[in-house]
This record gives sequence, structure tokens and C-alpha cells, in this order.
Amino acid sequence: MKMSSNETIAAIATGLTDSGIGIIRISGEHAVEVGNSVFQSPSGKKILKQAESHKLYYGYVIEEDFVIDEVMAVVMKAPRSFTGEDTVEIQCHGGAFVMQKILKAVLNHGARLAEPGEFTKRAFLNGRIDLSRAEAVMDVIHSQNEYALRSSVNQLKGSLEKEIRKLRADILYEIAFIESALDDPEHISLEGYQDKLKIKLNSLMDNLNKLISTSEDGRLIKEGINTVILGKPNVGKSSLMNFLTGEESAIVTEIAGTTRDVLREAVNICGVHLNIADTAGIHNTEDAVEKIGVEKAKKYAKDADLILYIVDRSLPLDERDRAVIPVIQDKKAMVLLNKSDLPGVVTEKDIMKIFHELLPERAFDHKDIAIIQTSTKSNEGMEEFKNKIKELFFKGEIDGNHEVVVTNIRHQQALLEAYEALQMVKKSMEQGMPEDFYSIDFMNAYGSLGRIIGEEVDEDLVNEIFGKFCMGK
Repeated sequence: MKMSSNETIAAIATGLTDSGIGIIRISGEHAVEVGNSVFQSPSGKKILKQAESHKLYYGYVIEEDFVIDEVMAVVMKAPRSFTGEDTVEIQCHGGAFVMQKILKAVLNHGARLAEPGEFTKRAFLNGRIDLSRAEAVMDVIHSQNEYALRSSVNQLKGSLEKEIRKLRADILYEIAFIESALDDPEHISLEGYQDKLKIKLNSLMDNLNKLISTSEDGRLIKEGINTVILGKPNVGKSSLMNFLTGEESAIVTEIAGTTRDVLREAVNICGVHLNIADTAGIHNTEDAVEKIGVEKAKKYAKDADLILYIVDRSLPLDERDRAVIPVIQDKKAMVLLNKSDLPGVVTEKDIMKIFHELLPERAFDHKDIAIIQTSTKSNEGMEEFKNKIKELFFKGEIDGNHEVVVTNIRHQQALLEAYEALQMVKKSMEQGMPEDFYSIDFMNAYGSLGRIIGEEVDEDLVNEIFGKFCMGK
């Protein structure tokens, strides 16, 4: 791939807001020279050109004999830097104005302003990191929960890259063997090769399938679980929302139908990120505004990953409860038998009976539905509720520090394409096609996997990926 320009770039690498410390990063062929132009020691000497790599130096940033700030500076000589280039970082006081003044001084001495993600892009182009690890940088920054952070850090450490490189090496071996045998049949025989290849192919496809199967968990980890609270009016939906958010997000009254629109909040439960929507109570109504709210509730439920179905256990099930059940359809669901602080008339058996009656085609079990006795008033059952959310989705399978979870849709698509290419190899074998047909599909699989780590991508895709990064990273 074409390398980026040799221009020296600079940017503010910390948030542009008042804080304790700010960092201005300079990278490129003339980074040390640029840094040396603006930095001087307390004795007034320009020392960065002679500075020892990876050692902090105390001094001042000077521009036109004016002291901008008292700072620390560090020189990182290539290739021992993030970008693989000569790099200088100036650590200053974290005021937005002072950081901008120092950056302007740096730009005045020969650097240009870095594009979004350009430091990480240079790290990739210079072979410091592969593309999957580069993308993990932004995933770490945008992590919203424990699992997302852990998954991103594992990918940043090269967990996915390692898996992909092993798969590519195994595929490349088969390509090389087939091509060599076709070129030199006198010395390399293909006799019995199909039996060995069948075993190898099944192993490759199993490994690919394992990675692909993590992508749904990966989406939930990265983006959060789209959760919708359903139930007839006045069963405690808004009270549950307030409990989860820890604040009075929703209006709670004894009057049915208070919630007429969808209220959305993001919460973190036991390290799991939930995108929660509190909806209008589902029921038949002649009120035009309430009708719109009910239709919105059904629409949100259709796109949900998890339904929280709230039932008032102190009252018999009625037609309004029956109207909610079909909306759940094939979704993972939790039924909260709410108001457990009051005498109850609805049991777990009653709930399962109405589910089986209204959704007879669905086989319910505790893997995709949980029924819990709760009280949003006294908080009874709420700890069990929190733990069930984690269990319902992840079942503890992502707790290992070395688990590879595919969280990037681009990676998922490439894995699917590689799997389909290997399926074509298998089909060619079953149809008795010549071995050179295998090589074509093996090469397609090899190329698809290469896109994940950046060995089979064009410059436009690289620019698109890094264009989504924040400035200074």
C-alpha cells in the first residue's frame, strides 16, 4: 500500500477542555527539529536535538521570546514510537487556550495539522499495528461497559490478529501445496490429498464459524442491548425505568396512561450496557395521542434485543395483558411479576399458560425467558433481575480475559465471505472438480481474511476507517 506523506504532523492529543494536563503530539521526519524550535531548557538552551530517547525534559515552550507555558517534553526516536516515526510529545498545563497556543507555535515551525486518526493511520502504514488493532484503539476510547473495554483491549493486544494470521497461514499452505503439485506432478503427488484436505477444511470452517458466532454477542457488547419495557398501563413500567436510571426519568402516578411517548435512557447493569425504552402501556384506546404511543411501543419491541414485560401480579390477567404477549414474539424476554409487596393473584404458571396459548409455535424455556417476582417500590427481586440480564445474554462466556469476540461489522462480513469461499471448496470436492478449482476459492478466503488485518485493503478503505477517528489519535 502507498505510504502516507513524509510531512511532519501535529495535534492536541488530549481533550480540548480545561484539565490538569494537556499533550501536544508531533510526529514525522522533522518532529525533533520542530519540537526543538519551540522548546528550551530553563537555562535557555535548545536541547531536544540532543535529547535521549524516551526521557522527560523540563523546560518552557517559547514563541517569539514569549513564554507560553512551563512544560515537560519527551522525544521518542523511530521506530520506538506509536507511529514508528520520530515523535515529540509536549506535556503542558491542560487549559484549552494554552494547548491551542502551543499547537499554533508548533505549526508555525513546520508541522501541519494532523487529520483525524492520522497518528494511528501512520502506525498501521508503518507496520507497527495491523488494521484490526488500529480499529481497536477507537473501540477502547468509545467503550461504554466492562465487557466492551475488555474485548477492545484484547483486540488491541492482537487477539483477533493472531487468530486471523493462523487461519491465513493454514489456507496459504493448502494453496501452495496444490499449486506446487500441479506444477510438478512428478515429485509432488495429489494422491490421497482430498481425504487430508477434507479434515483440514472442516477444521478451518469450524474455527471460522466460532469467530462468526461471537459477532452477535460482539454487537451487544459494543452497541448495548436494545431493551424495551412493555406492559399494560399502570403496572410499574416507569417505576422500573426510574429504578434502573437511579433518577426520576419518568413520571409516576396512579393515573393509567401517563406515559404516552417513548422515553429512552442508557444504563449499565452489572457491566452490561442497556439502551432502554420505556413505552406507553399497550391497550385499546380511543385517545389519538395514546394510540400513537401504543404503536410506537410495538415498533420499538419489533427491533428490540430484550423485552422486559411488566405484569401487575396483584391483579388478574386481562385482555390488555393478552394484547402484550403477541408483541414479544421470538424475542428474549424477562417477565417481572411486579408489586410483590402486595397480595398476589398471578403466578409463574399463569404466565407460562398464557404464553403457550398465544404463542403456541414458540418453545419457551429458561434460556430465553426468565420470570422474576419484583417490587419496584421495595426493590425486592431487583438484584436477581440484574444478574438474570447478564445470564440471559452472555451466560458467563465472555468473562475470560483471552476470549476473542468479533465486535466490528466489517470483520464479521469478511469472516462470512471467507466461510462462503471455503464452502465453495467443499462443494468442488463433493462434485469431483479438479484441484485448481480449490485454489481459486482458497485465494478468495485468504483475501477476505486479509482485509481484517489490513493486508488486502485499498487506500480508500483505509482513509474511510481512519477518517472516523477523533483528532489527535
